Amino acid sequence: MFSDELLKISWEETTDKIYSKTEADVVRALGKRHCDVDDFMALVSPAAAPHLEQMARLSQKYTLERFGHTVQMFIPLYTTNSCTNSCVYCGFHVSNPMKRTILTMEEVENEYRAIKKLGPYENILLVTGENPAKAGVEYIRQTVELAKKYFSNIKIEVMPLKAEDYKLLSDAGMNGVICFQETYHREKYKDYHPRGMKSNFEWRVNGFDRMGQAGVHTIGMGVLVGLEEWRTDMTMMAYHLRYLETHYWKTKYSVNFPRMRASENGGFQPNVIMSDKELAQLTFAYRIFDHNVDISYSTREPAEIRDNMCALGVTTMSAESHTEPGGYFSYPQTLEQFHVSDNRKTADVVAAIRRAGREPIWKDWDEVMN
Repeated sequence: MFSDELLKISWEETTDKIYSKTEADVVRALGKRHCDVDDFMALVSPAAAPHLEQMARLSQKYTLERFGHTVQMFIPLYTTNSCTNSCVYCGFHVSNPMKRTILTMEEVENEYRAIKKLGPYENILLVTGENPAKAGVEYIRQTVELAKKYFSNIKIEVMPLKAEDYKLLSDAGMNGVICFQETYHREKYKDYHPRGMKSNFEWRVNGFDRMGQAGVHTIGMGVLVGLEEWRTDMTMMAYHLRYLETHYWKTKYSVNFPRMRASENGGFQPNVIMSDKELAQLTFAYRIFDHNVDISYSTREPAEIRDNMCALGVTTMSAESHTEPGGYFSYPQTLEQFHVSDNRKTADVVAAIRRAGREPIWKDWDEVMN
């Protein structure tokens, strides 16, 4: 399990190593066709900042080689904001005084129909709070089964599950799982997740192994930029990505690193601020490090940045997203988990992608192709 491997990697030593990288280390990494994690450290280090233009060119080159001129479109649907966790940064915090909503299957289907009216979406991400007693595996299975009537590519972002539960959901039609580790800082993790299922660091970080063991088709990984030193957190995720690719080599992988914004529960302020330039550097670093990994930008990021980055390394984007349960049809005024930055309509996002010389792709996977 990856938690055992992570015990061998010192957070403090990794941070020191990143900040000790020199321009020569960066040049060496940029000259390699295949980079290792040590090279990745150089590419995200402050020493790489003067080389951003060359990194952008390389990122664009490798993206075109692997993904062509395509950007895959997806849309999230939050089916419930009921949660038993106490994540200090999240609007769904169990102690946050708010109305809790769990969509019925009739309401879920209404949301599916409403989404199809926004655009020809085939890729949907079903998102829940973590409340297995009220919206557990059986509830998720029903939403997946129902989604098959409307979408060809169904991913979930839910509480970490057992391997047999991932297999059950895969058999029901789910073909991808996204999970945010949030931060790989084992000691600080508990500060952000003091109570609830999510407070168990090992259970969460080893969930990716359980996905791989279950043969999940696509695994998405993520870190929240704003909790801890982002360069170190992203290096830990790079270690994790390489571990998974080695052990579960039949699976496809994606990475996501949204920058945090203030939440509804008292206005949590990020501890770390990442600039636009640093976000670009990180994106280029991941593409140079791993030519095959899917890099996703959500509507958390501003429109201008998304428009620029879709031609330089990003390969998956959402549009017209709602982060509240039933936000497309049933309950449009429900409290959001977080605010989006890009509020454009689907057609406007599509037009911007095409202006950047890329083609929006609505469907690139089907069960019959598996």
